[in-house]
Amino acid sequence: MKIINLLSVLLILIGALNWGLVGIIKLNIVEALFKKDSIISRIIYSLIGIAGLYTILYLIL
Repeated sequence: MKIINLLSVLLILIGALNWGLVGIIKLNIVEALFKKDSIISRIIYSLIGIAGLYTILYLIL
């Protein structure tokens, strides 16, 4: 279970850094590494969202 928590925190940090860069210098790292609407970028965004939901549930329970 500890590995899932660590992975979740890592994905949340990646998402937070990405949004910070988007807000500050309009640079989206995920879109820079992969094409804008590619399946890989959608998977990355989905995993970050799932990690956020998991962390919310983890903190509540």
